Amino acid sequence: MVHAHQPICSDIREESGKAAGVRHAGLHICDDHSRRLMVTLSLSATVFLVEVAGAVLTDSLALLVDAAHMLTDIAMLAAATVTAVLMRRKPTARRTWGWARLEVVTAAGGSLALFVVGVYAVIEAGIRLFGTGGGKVQSPRFLLFFGCVGVLANLSSLLVLFTRRADNLNMKAAFLEVVNDALGSFAVVISALVLLMTGWGAFDAIAGGIIAVMMIPRSLKLLVGSVRVLLEETPAGLDLDRVREHLSGVPGVVAVHDLHASTISTGLPQLSAHITVGAGTTMEEACDLLVRMQDCLREHFPVRIEHTTFQIEPEGYKEDTGERLGV
Repeated sequence: MVHAHQPICSDIREESGKAAGVRHAGLHICDDHSRRLMVTLSLSATVFLVEVAGAVLTDSLALLVDAAHMLTDIAMLAAATVTAVLMRRKPTARRTWGWARLEVVTAAGGSLALFVVGVYAVIEAGIRLFGTGGGKVQSPRFLLFFGCVGVLANLSSLLVLFTRRADNLNMKAAFLEVVNDALGSFAVVISALVLLMTGWGAFDAIAGGIIAVMMIPRSLKLLVGSVRVLLEETPAGLDLDRVREHLSGVPGVVAVHDLHASTISTGLPQLSAHITVGAGTTMEEACDLLVRMQDCLREHFPVRIEHTTFQIEPEGYKEDTGERLGV
């Protein structure tokens, strides 16, 4: 009996060691995220102050929209930085997942703010184009200068975030914000050049509208991705029907019900299920069954499930029908 359990216990100790190693590496990554976000936040705050001054001097919608966009970026980057710092904290009895979930909330809030700014900018562009004001811009040379400052600063921020942009939703949202800023600043430069060469003042409103149009779809895409995680939808690439089929095919499994899968935060999917086994299944056999089911998930599915919870139930157990949730 003792010898039969030793391989399983060894596997558990090995997995625990791997988890500790992953946790240690994760802390270093979070430190790197924090540093990169702080640098980007400093650059964005500087550009915002410059663009506000520029918008007042030139009365440029493109520059005003970019400054408003930059303000949402500052709030977003500040939240992202705080999130990266908090995510370094260990789980507690009150927060059993630590602060990992905060990255999803931050991404959702930032994308929603970005969407609102984009809609406002489209409306303002329409008012300037078709209203009586005409949207005339003062001092196109100043506008060109401020646009160039924005382009250089945003390109610097992009370089800082580029290698970590795909690590999690928090970093992806921050990188997306800076990409939109860079495109916005580039549009300001184009607007200034057109004004200098042609004197066509209405182009500034067009440029402002273009910036807004670029914001909206990107913000919606990120918002939808964040909401899917918050609604605890099944992780992309994981087919629960196939999971049920594979688990049901593991020798010793009679039925699988109450099967659920969701994502806590980026790279942290979880899966739980009630597993019905034969009435005479021993504890030794149940432990071996757990190992085989976890191996099945690792071998047959592209999504690596870091956290699995299997409730073993003997045949005839009163809740083994799954009728309560219809699963």
